[in-house]
Amino acid sequence: MEKDWDLKTLYFDTLPSTQLYLKELIKKTKPSLPLAVVCEKQTDGIGSRDNTWTSHKGNLFLSFALPLSALPKDLKLESSSIYFSYLLKETLEALGSKVFLKWPNDLYINEEKVGGMITTIVNDTIICGLGLNLIKSSDGFACLDLELSKHIILKSYFKKIERKPLWKQVFSKYKINFYTNQNFFTNVKGIKVSLSEAVLEHDGSLNINGERIYSLR
Repeated sequence: MEKDWDLKTLYFDTLPSTQLYLKELIKKTKPSLPLAVVCEKQTDGIGSRDNTWTSHKGNLFLSFALPLSALPKDLKLESSSIYFSYLLKETLEALGSKVFLKWPNDLYINEEKVGGMITTIVNDTIICGLGLNLIKSSDGFACLDLELSKHIILKSYFKKIERKPLWKQVFSKYKINFYTNQNFFTNVKGIKVSLSEAVLEHDGSLNINGERIYSLR
């Protein structure tokens, strides 16, 4: 019988940012990995391009850390946000959601963003920070299209990560999902670029007018 994944999860009521907390913890104490941090409310959450992620109690605020040695050998680090975001998309989809992934790390229902993920590297560790709206935020942001407990989401998601599917397996499905991105834009060097003009390369980068663009998130 395969040994269970030894994941420890720390729970807090309020934190400025689960990602910053985990980053500092790893720098100062070198904790045993894998490790996850969950809080009920963030006061200074981090979003894409240094934006803040709106905090509302009842939503999911999560960061988890894995040693780089635990990643699939064929995963390019620049595409790790796509990898972990797509695994979450599959997790939510299996639970009944119609969520899809907008390149590289945003989760959408129809035309509205409901969540996103950012990955960073600290020494020999990857940290993934996730915000997911489970209930409608006070500022009108959209939320997931079904009611799910955080416990069910996290249990299912971490089980999927524990299986460590290869990048080529994830990408073969993600490239089919990519057609849902055609009406959206991405930000390249401060310029909005239509994803309908982009070609998705096998390593997760975009080819836009001959230039390779990596997510870097």
